[in-house]
This record gives sequence, C-alpha cells and structure tokens, in this order.
Amino acid sequence: MSEPSFRDDVLGELGDDKLTEIAGLLGTDTDGARDTVAQTVGALTGDLQQKADDDDEVRQAIAEVAEPPLQGVATLGGGLGGMLGGGMMAGVLAKVSKPVANALSKKTGIPAATISRVIEMLIPVLLAVFAKRAAAGKGTGAPAPTPGAAPGAGPAAGGGGVGDLLGQILGGGKK
Repeated sequence: MSEPSFRDDVLGELGDDKLTEIAGLLGTDTDGARDTVAQTVGALTGDLQQKADDDDEVRQAIAEVAEPPLQGVATLGGGLGGMLGGGMMAGVLAKVSKPVANALSKKTGIPAATISRVIEMLIPVLLAVFAKRAAAGKGTGAPAPTPGAAPGAGPAAGGGGVGDLLGQILGGGKK
C-alpha cells in the first residue's frame, strides 16, 4: 500500500550478490550487511538533506539528478563504477562519505575504512535510485527543473526549493 522507502529501493537495487559481497567485507551475515547499508544510506541522505539549502554544489547536484536521464553514448560512463555517469552527485556523495564513515564507525565500531569501502560500493546504486525516483516523481507536485535550464533554477522558481526536490526524490520527507 505505501511506497517503498528510499532505503528499501537501495537495498532492492543492490541485490543479493552485492549484499553478500558487502557482508563479506564487513565480516557479517546478510542481515548485518543490510542493517549497515540502511544506516549508511540514512546517514548519507541525511547529510545531503542538511546541506541541500546551504551548499551550491549540493543544490546543483540535486538539480542535475532531477534532469531527464541521458541517452545513448552519454551513458557509457556508468560502467566505470558509476562515477563518470553520476556527474556532480557522485562527487558530492564522495565528499560526504568520509565524515559519514567516521560517524558510523564511532556508532557501530566498524572501522571507518571498511565503511568507506561500503560507501564506494553504494554510490553507483544510490545514483541509480536517485535517477529512478526523480524520473518517477515528475508531475507529483514538487517542481522539477526545466530540461536545459540552469542547474538549480527549476525548483526555486516553483517556490519549493532544492531541499523539497531532494525530499521528493528521497520519498517526500526528511526521514
């Protein structure tokens, strides 16, 4: 009845093979890996939401994610770990990964370097889920940028703001 959460979408996109790989990296079972992934996704998206209205780079990355997906040759970069195909959002996620890894390490006792490796594995998955949710969210009430417009220009024009657009992509709220 209710929409799947952003975390559920990430776990679904991740799939059993990658979840098993993360479990091996963490030295736990798939349930432990699932819990760590959920905590990591929550921390990453929470950090993005906090920065959404104050950081120009984050605003531009969110607006870029909301743009229609690229077609054809432009998508070839996605095969290289997702970083080339992810554009600015991949860079933003990479930047917030170190503080998130350190915070989760203190909370869970898992070494920060291990959490950083998990985040590296999650970035392409997060980008895919952001893109799918942004594409599916068109016309659901939150203003989206006009294709071809300057990054960040569309959401503010509708009065919502980039934080609202990120909220739409993540599932309509702040957790």
